[in-house]
Amino acid sequence: MTEFQHDPALTLRPITGADELDLFTRFPYVINHELADDLTEGRRRPEWMWVALRGDRLLARLAWWSRPDGDAPQLLDILDLDDSLPEAERLDIGERLLRTATAATLTPGSTHPEYGRFIPPDWREDPAARRAVEDRMTVAERTGAQLFVERLRLEWKPGTEIAPPGDRLTFRPLKNPDDPAELIDLMTAVLDGTLDAHGRDDLTRMSPREAATAHYEEEFAHYSSPRDWWRIAELPDGEPVGFVIPAHNGYNATIAYIAVLPAHRGRGYIDELLAEGTRVLAEQDVPRVRAATDLGNVPMAAAFRRAGYVNFERAINMTWASAVLS
Repeated sequence: MTEFQHDPALTLRPITGADELDLFTRFPYVINHELADDLTEGRRRPEWMWVALRGDRLLARLAWWSRPDGDAPQLLDILDLDDSLPEAERLDIGERLLRTATAATLTPGSTHPEYGRFIPPDWREDPAARRAVEDRMTVAERTGAQLFVERLRLEWKPGTEIAPPGDRLTFRPLKNPDDPAELIDLMTAVLDGTLDAHGRDDLTRMSPREAATAHYEEEFAHYSSPRDWWRIAELPDGEPVGFVIPAHNGYNATIAYIAVLPAHRGRGYIDELLAEGTRVLAEQDVPRVRAATDLGNVPMAAAFRRAGYVNFERAINMTWASAVLS
């Protein structure tokens, strides 16, 4: 940090509550419209939403998110700067805000929540978008973060054709929707050879079953949408081929997880699984179906394209290797 660290006119603080959402949302961002409901539902707290001000001018902001029952932030998903400021000034203010808010909000010795940001699909080709993305990444990097993965965000809209069911696979719900053991067994198996960056990272720190169980407990166990939407794909003799988890995550209908077991990969079953998952959600009259896959997972991205999903956005995820400092 430079001279802006000692700017006496600069105020860094959390917002007071929903009464300051108009202040917090002066910077445009695609999830601004969700913030009021997030505060009401407990996915955000005012003390997790910080601003940098000079007088009444907003210069930077950030916010963490959590599941409603979370007692600590789980994701840093807002980090914005006043892009009209000189580069050195906006980066220094952003860094100071992130350091100050982190020290006040996160427990020393705990793991930094990931930083995630939604970005335009063509951000590298648009000079203004590229500068905005790289500036925010630079602020995070100055505090020790590194790029973890870039992801494609995908969307299917009603009216897009869904491939009819074929005769190779049959689909059924879980045998016991209240018992996750069957799904966790399959999730464990599909981690063999996974191209998913988060899955591969989990396997550096835990066993496949531990990784599958953690994924289930941290995500799928919290969905309020019906578990009888979830589908297991089987061959005519009952051998499982893969599974798909259509769900609603509180914001959108989504293909939350889709995978083919290692022994059955390379035979086009992913297309039938994706069609089935999309069909389940389309039958709920949802306005859209969202999905995401890593930029480097070329086979999965191709399957979504074949199914009529459009890459409407991308996302970056950044992580910190070290714990939160005291």
